[in-house]
Amino acid sequence: MTNATNKTYQRLAGKVAIVTGASSGIGRTTAKLFAQHGAKVVVAARRESELATLVAEIIADGGEAIAFAGDVQSEAFNQSLVALAVNSFGKLDIAFNNAGTLGETGPTHEVSQQGWNNTLAINLTSAFLGAKYQVPEMAKQGGGSIIFTSTFVGYSAAFPEFAAYAASKAGLIGLTQALATEYGPKGVRVNAVLPGAVDTDMYREKNNTAEAQAFLTGMHALKRVGKPEEIAQSVLYLASDDASFVTGTASLVDGGLSVNRT
Repeated sequence: MTNATNKTYQRLAGKVAIVTGASSGIGRTTAKLFAQHGAKVVVAARRESELATLVAEIIADGGEAIAFAGDVQSEAFNQSLVALAVNSFGKLDIAFNNAGTLGETGPTHEVSQQGWNNTLAINLTSAFLGAKYQVPEMAKQGGGSIIFTSTFVGYSAAFPEFAAYAASKAGLIGLTQALATEYGPKGVRVNAVLPGAVDTDMYREKNNTAEAQAFLTGMHALKRVGKPEEIAQSVLYLASDDASFVTGTASLVDGGLSVNRT
């Protein structure tokens, strides 16, 4: 997308957004897309150097962004992240709670309790902690949009040996629906995006053979894996006023993986 196109139509002009898990993959791509569409973006992740590079790229492209490095599992970090957005840009309109991990995988009876707890803490508890501080700021101004990154696995639990991951991502769908009902009267919309396999560093690290990648490709009705840009476009829609009557949804953006059985 060119700057000329941005100036013609910016879907998030005047908005302030938080993006977690922004140092790579879907989070990084979405943060850049938000900025291209006029949002002032606060990017968060643990890797400070990657965040600095991202902010520099956004600014070079004419956008506004600041970074905050830390651990989304921390309640204090989530509270400070919201405070930074409000103190820096005056408000909070959008929060893309995207940070996540595959966590410990393998036969469920062999998964350690620590591995289970860590996966739920990063994928689910961090989202709760983010929303805990995001919702009040959004409600003050009459509304906002919160988006969680779940996955098709949270919808269909199609993969064995991913029990903690599936449980945490299914929990995000439940959290989405609960928050949408509770805070809809305050104008806060809450949705989840559910990607299929997406070509990110995490995907390539986990599926590091041609055979594994071919297997996953074949599971999708479109017979390919997704691109981070394709997921980012769906998040952009949910964040924007174009989705003003959309809340409580678990939006599958999975290339037909959840319905394809061949």
